[in-house]
Amino acid sequence: MDVKKYAEEFWEKGFLHLPGFFDANMMDTLNTLILKHYGMKPAWEHTNEFIAKSATEVVPWFPFREGNNVFEVIEQDRRLLNLTKAILGDGWEKLYFMAMFSKKGTRGQAWHQDCPPEDQQQFNLNRLFYTHDITEETGGQTIVFPATHRGGAIPSGHPHEDLEGQVVLSPKRGDLIILHGHLWHRVLPVQGEYRISANSRAIPKDTPEDITDIAVYRNMRYKFSTKEVIEER
Repeated sequence: MDVKKYAEEFWEKGFLHLPGFFDANMMDTLNTLILKHYGMKPAWEHTNEFIAKSATEVVPWFPFREGNNVFEVIEQDRRLLNLTKAILGDGWEKLYFMAMFSKKGTRGQAWHQDCPPEDQQQFNLNRLFYTHDITEETGGQTIVFPATHRGGAIPSGHPHEDLEGQVVLSPKRGDLIILHGHLWHRVLPVQGEYRISANSRAIPKDTPEDITDIAVYRNMRYKFSTKEVIEER
């Protein structure tokens, strides 16, 4: 695995899509475990205001905070560790791990940046993996806008509109997608029975642990710790 080449590609585009990175059988096991946790109709954890304004309908789960370490096999994957170091440099740190579930018929996730982009040295790294296929039929594809990790705040506008230059990613079971936290990205509405992804977030050295507390949407900035809109856009 040429991690230097992948790191260069990441910094040029702001994302990587590596098909078949993780073992398919392991993904089947983790998919079953995640579904067992959620069931098919989990309750929302965000406020109604956030769901309405962000056009984002995702239920997060933080298994390590509950003492469930089954996903350690992902976080300790030597190839993932080497690739993360090539991208972030020495001294990088794990931030947190979360699974994400979306119900059938939900809107996915609106255009956003995971953290404020004004300081380009302060950001999070999304290391996303997929335990089942995401296709045009299931919906829930990931949309990215290449190179926008260098472009400042996403312009205000409609939360879910198509943008010229966007790229549609349809990850399959076992795929790895790495996204810069400043990259503009969204998730399409879910048409299948459910959509699952999981995110092992990391940060460069000297990045505050609350870097993702404020997310930037096209119509607002939202602070998760206080559950409030801190800027209308």
